[in-house]
Amino acid sequence: MSSWLRTWWPALRLRTILLTVLLFAAAMPAIGAVFLRTYENTLVRQTEAELTSQGAALASAAANLWPGAAPDLTPADPDARDDPGYYRPESTSIDLRSTPVLPERPTSVPGAKADPQAEAAAEVLEPIFDQTSRSTLASIVIVDRHGVVVRGLGQGGSLAALPEIQAALHGHSRTVLRRNGAYHPRYSFEWLSRASAVRLHHARPVTVNGQVVGALLLSRSPRALFRGVYQDRGKLLIGAGATILLLVLLSGLVSRGVTRPIEALSAATRSVAAGQGSVPETPATAAVEIRDLYQDFRVMADAIAVRSRYLRDFASAVSHEFKTPLAGITGAVELLDDHFDTMSDAERRRFLSNISADSARLSHLVGRLMDLARADMAMPQAGVVTDLASPLRRVVDAQGGRGLEVVLDLPADLPPAAAPEATIEAVLTSLAENSRQAGATTVRISGAAVGDEIVLRIADDGPGVPAADRDRLFEPFFTSRRETGGTGLGLSIARSLLAASSGRIRLVEGEAGAVFEVVVLRG
Repeated sequence: MSSWLRTWWPALRLRTILLTVLLFAAAMPAIGAVFLRTYENTLVRQTEAELTSQGAALASAAANLWPGAAPDLTPADPDARDDPGYYRPESTSIDLRSTPVLPERPTSVPGAKADPQAEAAAEVLEPIFDQTSRSTLASIVIVDRHGVVVRGLGQGGSLAALPEIQAALHGHSRTVLRRNGAYHPRYSFEWLSRASAVRLHHARPVTVNGQVVGALLLSRSPRALFRGVYQDRGKLLIGAGATILLLVLLSGLVSRGVTRPIEALSAATRSVAAGQGSVPETPATAAVEIRDLYQDFRVMADAIAVRSRYLRDFASAVSHEFKTPLAGITGAVELLDDHFDTMSDAERRRFLSNISADSARLSHLVGRLMDLARADMAMPQAGVVTDLASPLRRVVDAQGGRGLEVVLDLPADLPPAAAPEATIEAVLTSLAENSRQAGATTVRISGAAVGDEIVLRIADDGPGVPAADRDRLFEPFFTSRRETGGTGLGLSIARSLLAASSGRIRLVEGEAGAVFEVVVLRG
């Protein structure tokens, strides 16, 4: 199924998906009204409630006008109405989803002779029933205690076999759904309405002097779905118009807040990928997440631009650094090849010495480039804790002597650092070598804990860094001592190693000699 969907799923624009979702959400009430029968069920229950109230009133009138009914002379008690149990409303029981639809009400069958008292009561109640049916359109049938019809359709016959009549003659009201045999569809969509072809039948007992003496059977077609929709067409049209207007406004809001900014960002992505253009300004109407996406994309584009410049400059610097020794080696090999037999031993040794020196320089460059690559690719190590005393002592032992004195000035309570021991040692060794090559005689290493960080200060008494070189000091291959073998990679390697451990290195301005600060996190 997933494979089939991937094959046939259409390419949809975001605005199309959002508009479809909004339209579906707006159509859900109408879908629920038709297919879940919520609105239609409400119409049917409303009809049932009307039949129940009408039956209660008519049954009360019949009970009081029935021959032999003892008048209730008990004075009304106003305080009784304050009792919560005084009022006993009848709840509706019909549900189109679960209530079974019984067959059409059968015609009455011949039965015994009707009760004379029921006939007399029907004659008295006839004007009331007639006037009630004229306004409510309900069919009203009255039967005696045996189920014989004394007024209404099927008069003289018996309806005692009907379940609703049986329930009423036993003192219980009951409402059922029956098919409407006289129904003929008039609208093309009436098949969607289950209530169109049914009729509600409500049977209610007539109780006189504590005895059930008969029953009323009221029937009426419920208010059909499409008839109710037609009667409420004005309100529904206003609601539909307001919904469509709201959808248009929401679509515009979504378009300005989501789809348009994403389309602009997509166009900017293609431009940046082609090496043209720049990231547009974040739209003021964009959603918060879209604004964050613009900011993240801007950071990514800047990082890509910096990386591209770095790779371009790195390739240029590498080619330049390798070109000089390679040119020397090539020239020496050509001279030896052309004039080897005519050269003196001293000249041969001099050219071979130049080749060896240039080869050693190339080997040194390759090694430093490998160090830089490893430093750039270094990953943070979780849970690393280093006691700074051990790597600092090794730096003192390795770099001290040969005209350079390395002095440690560390507090006894200096906390451990969250950086590998090899990183600390490599960074400080590179800085000590730079001081030695600059002509310094003393390097002093001090440290202090500042908040969550440890600051190591490395100061020498050399000539310092010229102002013109300070901005380029950490660029790869930048060096002012190329003639003495400097590669210009030491400080770049140190910065990359520290960055892998969330540390940093900087040159302190305005100090005598060269002063660097190495900052690492506390372990």
